[in-house]
Amino acid sequence: MEVSGDAAPDPTTITIHVKFSGRTLRLSVSDDFTVRDLKSLLQPLTDVIPRGQKLIFKGKVLTDTMKLKSEQVIDGSKIMLIASQGLHQGDGPITKVTTSPSTNTRRIFDSKQSQVYKTNTIVDKSRSEHWKITGVVGLSLSHLKRVPEEVWACGHYVRVLDVSNNFIPEISDNIGLLTSLNKLLLNANDLSDKGISWEGLSSLKSLTILSLSQNHLTALPSVVGTLTSLCQLHIANNKLTSLPAEIGFLNQLQILKAGNNRISSLPSSIGNCHSLVEIDLSSNLLVELPETLGNLHNLKALHLRNNGLKSLPSTLFKMCSQLSTLDLHGTEITNDFLRQVEGWERFDERRRSKHQKQLDFHVGSSGVFDEGADDNRSS
Repeated sequence: MEVSGDAAPDPTTITIHVKFSGRTLRLSVSDDFTVRDLKSLLQPLTDVIPRGQKLIFKGKVLTDTMKLKSEQVIDGSKIMLIASQGLHQGDGPITKVTTSPSTNTRRIFDSKQSQVYKTNTIVDKSRSEHWKITGVVGLSLSHLKRVPEEVWACGHYVRVLDVSNNFIPEISDNIGLLTSLNKLLLNANDLSDKGISWEGLSSLKSLTILSLSQNHLTALPSVVGTLTSLCQLHIANNKLTSLPAEIGFLNQLQILKAGNNRISSLPSSIGNCHSLVEIDLSSNLLVELPETLGNLHNLKALHLRNNGLKSLPSTLFKMCSQLSTLDLHGTEITNDFLRQVEGWERFDERRRSKHQKQLDFHVGSSGVFDEGADDNRSS
């Protein structure tokens, strides 16, 4: 069969260089690619969703519908990528130098406090006795590099342990000695995956609140599923890439705060956490959500800002009959899309009713109604 001379030529593979945040990404692409195709390819490499990408070639901003070859993008071409603030995923666009949470998000002390608190806090006998009587060990903002041995000696008397905002790199097996513990605050320390004795934590059968936010965790072990009394789990501002399937065993869990991580998918077992009332997964790497989210009939608030989401579980509005707060800003989901999802009308009634109640009781700083997602717009 002969091919007419007017037929379109076959696409050609070209190598382009995308400059972004102090580094150069070398990509092999088809010259038949549209700019949107290129943005989708750049998303997992830069953690910037397509709507947050501005591509500049020879001083011209490239729009989504343009084809590379029509803009004379050829083999060896250099393109600059600029990320719009607020439209990134995870903990921000990947850069050459990462900043530890311990250096820029916590521990602001004035000079007087610095003089009062010492690196190794001295715990006298009267303090230990006070802990046993009250059941509360409060050592937040104490410049600690370890949990004082006197804490472990209090054993079953301790119900609350707050050692947040310190410099503690390790929680040893001794944590298991606090058998009556129901609230454990370890947020804003220097804890890594190997620094936590999960075997010790798993023995805390009365634990209802666990806060591990603002540390250096990259994985949550399956043993977390043994903490079946948990009502609140705070793991935001870490480097977590996923949640274990065993999280589905936490059927008492009401609040899950996991924003500002690098979570790319959720286990379907999260649908077994029937007590969940609030979920915050803002600023992660999610591109889709499991259909089982529709099983969370008690869910009232779902925060998904700054992810790569393009759709929602089909039963979310229909089955989550108490959902009244949904934040999808900075995702690919628009208000027009939401209005086409089954159950939207009833969800819209609930969120408008909630907004009106807030106005009636003067709650919140603004009377402006938030649609929950961004309007349709082209890049």
